Amino acid sequence: MLSRTASNLYWMGRYLERADFTARLIEATQRLAALPSSYGGAGNAWESALSATWMTRRYAERGLPLDEAAVCEFLTLDPANPSSIRSCLDTARANARTVRTALTEEGWEAINTAWLEVSRYGAHLEGREAVGPLLEIVKHAISAFEGAAQRTMLRGDAFWFVNLGSAIERADNSARLLDVKYHLLLPRGESVGGSLDYFQWTTILRTVSAMTAYRWVYRDSVKPWLVADLLILNRQIPRSLASCYEEILRHLDLLASHTGKRGTAHRLAAAGHARLSQNNIDGIFTSGLHEFLTRFITENNKLGEAIAEQYLF
Repeated sequence: MLSRTASNLYWMGRYLERADFTARLIEATQRLAALPSSYGGAGNAWESALSATWMTRRYAERGLPLDEAAVCEFLTLDPANPSSIRSCLDTARANARTVRTALTEEGWEAINTAWLEVSRYGAHLEGREAVGPLLEIVKHAISAFEGAAQRTMLRGDAFWFVNLGSAIERADNSARLLDVKYHLLLPRGESVGGSLDYFQWTTILRTVSAMTAYRWVYRDSVKPWLVADLLILNRQIPRSLASCYEEILRHLDLLASHTGKRGTAHRLAAAGHARLSQNNIDGIFTSGLHEFLTRFITENNKLGEAIAEQYLF
């Protein structure tokens, strides 16, 4: 496969995953902001949404108000925001169109339909009631694409590059979401394990659709260390860091078997997988959750760069 084709498939996977994450993040932030003031209320919920998408500085430069309407529009339809849902779908569709023959008809239709439906909204939201239907369109479309890919794509390099991009992006999103909660969302003076803390960790679980999974695995009330354990080390949950790295390593191994080449990307993925396998949540909290997540995000970015150098240039 040409490196240009591989790059389009890889980044298509990443941008689709980013659009899905942003949609889920907005939904969860709306729930959090709707809580009574005694449970945190709007507070810094929308600031946390910007931080989780790494858009705080860009948003501040625009001089926009830090409220639900402005942040929602910025994260959903703003063409000047490269990580808005609209921008992600624009880029994903452009990449998919370039490699149309590498996708099945069902996969292309899922992406193209999402792009068409979101494009009808233009660049502005017409009130709060427009947000919910837009987010449902995005979530449904991404699920439709993933289903189409699993059911209709050949298990070859095209399939592996799409899933590799998705897994890298998913790991990054989960790590940033956890880090934002731990360092930004809980105001100073609030107790860890208190009522506000409980609602915020519950919001994180709902963001990654893991509330039911948490109850099945732990059969306990929502506790910060158990949520962190689920989303970092538990391989049963698809959005956990450990599960993402298991998937990354598997697809890199398949690519290596196909091409007969291994490189820096394989070494970094194997090292990341080993670190997650050897860690436990007590050790992570003892050494510092923020430090662990910051290091993970840095290493994950290095892995993304190594994949690009090894396959995409």
